[in-house]
This record gives sequence, structure tokens and C-alpha cells, in this order.
Amino acid sequence: MARVPRGLCILGAVALSLLSTTHAFYLPGAAPHDYHEGEKVELFVNALTPMIAGYDNAKLKSLINYDYYNPALHFCQPEGGPKKEPEGLGSILFGDRIFNSPYDIHMVQNSTTCRVLCTQTIPPEDAKFINDRIREDYAINWLIDGLPAAEMKEDKKTGEPFFEQGFNLGYDEGEFSEMPAIHNHYDIVLRYHTPTAGVYRIVGVLVWPVSRGGSQEVPPDGIVDCAPADSQPLILSEVQNTTITYTYRVMWNESDTPWATRWDNYLHIFDPRIHWFSLINSIIVVVLLCLMVSMILLRTVSRDISRYNAIDLSEDVQEDWGWKLVHGEVFRAPRNPMVLSILVGNGAQLCAMVGVTLVFALLGFLSPSNRGSLATVMIVCWTFFGVIAGYISSRVYTSLGGTNKRRNSFFTATIMPTFVFAMVFLLNLFLIAAGSSGAVPFGTLLLIIVLWFGVSAPLSAVGSYFGSKHGAIQHPVRVNQIPRQIPPQPKYLRPWAATILAGILPFGAAFIELYFVLSSLFASRAYYAFGFLALTAAVVALTTATVTILFTYFILCAEDYRWHWRAFLTGGGSAFWLLGYGIVYWALRLSLDSFTSAVLYFGYLLLLCLFDFLITGTIGFLATYWAVRRLYSAIRVD
Repeated sequence: MARVPRGLCILGAVALSLLSTTHAFYLPGAAPHDYHEGEKVELFVNALTPMIAGYDNAKLKSLINYDYYNPALHFCQPEGGPKKEPEGLGSILFGDRIFNSPYDIHMVQNSTTCRVLCTQTIPPEDAKFINDRIREDYAINWLIDGLPAAEMKEDKKTGEPFFEQGFNLGYDEGEFSEMPAIHNHYDIVLRYHTPTAGVYRIVGVLVWPVSRGGSQEVPPDGIVDCAPADSQPLILSEVQNTTITYTYRVMWNESDTPWATRWDNYLHIFDPRIHWFSLINSIIVVVLLCLMVSMILLRTVSRDISRYNAIDLSEDVQEDWGWKLVHGEVFRAPRNPMVLSILVGNGAQLCAMVGVTLVFALLGFLSPSNRGSLATVMIVCWTFFGVIAGYISSRVYTSLGGTNKRRNSFFTATIMPTFVFAMVFLLNLFLIAAGSSGAVPFGTLLLIIVLWFGVSAPLSAVGSYFGSKHGAIQHPVRVNQIPRQIPPQPKYLRPWAATILAGILPFGAAFIELYFVLSSLFASRAYYAFGFLALTAAVVALTTATVTILFTYFILCAEDYRWHWRAFLTGGGSAFWLLGYGIVYWALRLSLDSFTSAVLYFGYLLLLCLFDFLITGTIGFLATYWAVRRLYSAIRVD
């Protein structure tokens, strides 16, 4: 169900029992639709999306969605033309484009024969367009009673059957034919549950597409043979017009599955042992890291503090060493304090957004039947958490010695959102040029701007006001007037070396789960393992904080007091590994032939890395700020 989003966003421990109940995602209060015999059942169509065909060495071939009623596809339209269904903000951003359809389906009324939907004539240029989409493994997406139409498949590793959302537009015969075949007949199998007599609820939607060529006359009643003698596949000619007849048959099957668990067949987690392995590996990493940091802080630092405090300050022979040497410099304002505070403020806003979104997902408020709810919650949270960005940025800026508070407040509310909006707008232009239905409409872009300037920016200003009112954080030691000279640093403690080295552990704690997240974002695969994701995010946050504190301690022991920027860069080091992983994923799992698809992938990947850099960098900086204040408040300074 997840599509390539038009504004990306990704990242509290919870009970382990939640991990085994990742299917419970129903919005509290949502009521099922009770049907009666003969009642009309609406079939809605959604955008065509690329998918990974199979699971063994298959590659995604495109990132562009197409409208179901794209003129080049020549699908049958309802009388009076298709009518667009109302969609939420998140649904639009995720590329959903839902319309009504001409399919005539009635509750528990089987079609004993095949019914003709329409007959279309496809010119050569449109046939080439359709054949190219079939070669790129595009899938048709339907919706019936909020459930996506699916094909039943089997997990090759576990042998469990599951419903894969969407069904193929056609298939490429490969060695048997140079041209692909298009599916023009659909066997629609609807599963229903009967909670009480005379009441029916839809609990499953399966579609078996078939390609049927040959000439078959269509009688006036629209009823044709479901098993024609000519069973050759239908090939669209790219040199002359091709006539295609779309047919369908509806079959109803009673099921024991109640309405409350009807999504279980769709929410399939591939090889859950990999998730467990990733999670256990991450926990082991963070436990070892925490033990290491604890040994340093509780033994080495405590011993240093005891030694410093045991010295008689009345004697003139006192001599400092180690990290205490820079006590008069450690709280000296860094270069560009405004830029640093703006990054930390926006990172705190993203942290709060991700945390609350994961909590909503874990509690079951992000129902899969409410399409786009995940993106909607993320945007709403980001909008209202502008107050957090303003407050954190203002306090950090004031604590770093900044004085131009109005400029800091203005830039906190505008710089990062402007950059992200410009990136999304540029990528949207590529989608428009490619004729993609995933292009965000102008009205939606205008709504995002209204939310930004009308809600988020004013809330950021309010947060800045309260941050300035609370004032700067009091530092435990004074800053010397003349800065100390910094000795040469070891190579592994130089800024970029430390950033890359420190990013290995947080990235290592999450890289297995990243595969499933990237597949959800780019390969149109649903991701519902929010329990695993929440625990992984908590482990990554804790790992980032401890690694950053550890590297900062090493830096201070080397008499380098410029820890502010270093802490932010060290914390955000995992973003560079994420970028490298994204490039590897592109090389191994994608086969993007078009320039537009490549631009979209790397554009969204850069946005994802930017968000990761801001979030983890903010965690590292704030954790280090707390640790440094605690460290220097524990010693006596003359």
C-alpha cells in the first residue's frame, strides 16, 4: 500500500508482546460496512504502480505512477466519465488517485458466465506505451470496501500464503515471444463473512488476471464464453491497431475470517526471523556500548574527579591534566552558533514528529483502511511541533552566546522547510514532465504552504518567545577571555574521520530494518512491522547518544574544546552510511532505465539522509550537552 512519498519522513520502547501483534492496526471507532444480498458493491480503481516481480534477484524498474484512466492505457470508463473520489492529504502525497469504475458487482451474486466490460481499439503508439509498462512490471490497483485487490502468493521461505496487493498489468513471455501479453480478463474472487443472518461483510479481494486473444463476437447481452477455444495470449501490435475486449467474472466465497482480522492476510512480514535477528543484534550492540561508556564515565571520570577534588587548592603546585585542562574553554561559543541552533531546533521537531507517529502506529490509530493516514499524521505532527523547534533553537542559541534572537527565530521557521519544499517542488516538476499521476496537485502544494506559514511558522515564533524568556542554560564553569591553543589531534579524532567512525554503530543497529523500509518507500511494498521499527529506532537513538558522548570525551581528553559542532556531526554520522547503503540498494535492487526515475530515487534518498542527519545529529548534540554539563559540574575549579 505504501507508495513513493512526495515528502519523505522516517523514525519509546514498547512491550515485546506488541511485536507479535503487528496486525492490530484498526482505527478505533471504525465501523464495518454491512451489505445485504443483491446490494451493489462499488469497485474503485487506483493508480498503476511499478512493483518487484518475484523475490529472487528481481529489480524495480521504475518509480513513476500512472493514472488508471490515462488515455494511453484505454481502460474501460464508467458512463458519464470517471469521477474522482475524495482523498486525504497523506493519500494524495503517497500517490493515490482513486476513481469509480464501470464494474457491476452485487453482493453474493456470482457470475456464472463472463461479462463484457467494453471493447477498445489501441493504436500502435499506445500499444508501445502499454508494452513498456508491462515490461516494467506495473501493477493494477483496485479497492473494494477499503480492501485492495490482491493476488494470492506463497512466501518461499515459510510456505505461508499471503495477499500481495495489486495484480500485474500483463506478463512478458521472454523467450517464447518478443512482445509482452496484456491481461484483458479478470476473475474477481470476493470473500465474505456472515456475522448474522442476512448480513454480509467483505473480508478479502482476490483477482486472477488472464490474457485472452483471438476473435470472439460480443453478443448483445454482453455474455461471452469464459473458456474460449482460442486460448492464445493477447499481444498488442506496435505497427497496427489492435482490438481488445475486456471481460470479467465475479465469484463469492464464504470465509470464516471475521471483519476485525481481514487485514491479516495482507499484512505479511517476510521472514520475521530476520527482524528478530536485527533487533537482537542491535540490542547487543547498544548494551555493550552502554557498558563501555559506563566504565569510562563511572571509573575513569570518577577517578579523575576524585583526584582533582583531592588536590589542595591553596598550594601553588596544582597542575591540571586531561579533560580538566579545557574547563575554561569547554563552554566557549562555537563558530556559527545560529546555524547550529537552527539545525538542532529542526532536528528536535523531526524527533518529536517521528516519536509521536510511531506511538500512534503502535496503538493502532493508523489504520491501513484509512489510506495515507501515516503521511497525514506525520505532516500534522510536524506542523504543530513547530513550537518545539522554536523553543529548542532559541534556548540553544541563547546558551551559545547568541544575541540576534529575532533572526534566529525567523530562520528556524523558514530555512529547513524552504529547502525541503524546494526539493519536493523540483522533483514534482520531473513527475509532471513524465506524465505521472503521482505529481502533487497545485492545490495540495498550496495547502502545505498554508500549513507552513499559517500554523507551523507562528508556532515556531511562539516557541522562540518562550525559549528566550527562559533564557540561557547556566554553565557550571566560566569561560576564559583568551582561548587556549589546541594541540595536534590524532587522525581518528579529526572531524570527518570521527564522524564516519561514529556512524558505523548506529547504522549497524538498523541496516537490516532499513532494507524493508526502503522497499516500502520505493518498491511499493507495504511495511507494517512498526513494533520492530519502534524498538530499532529506540536502539539507534540510544546508540547515537552513547557513541557521541564517548567520542566527545576522547576529544576533550585530547584538549580540543570545540565539541559543539563535532557532537552534532558525530551524532549524524549514520546519515553518511545511509547514503552509501542507498547507493548499494540502487545498484543491487533497482534497474531504473529512465533519467526521471533515477532523479526521483536520489532526490528522495537525499531528503531521507537529510532527515536522518538532523534527527541523529540533534540526539547526539543534546546528549553530549547534558553529559558535558554534568562532567564539569562535578569538579572544583579555582
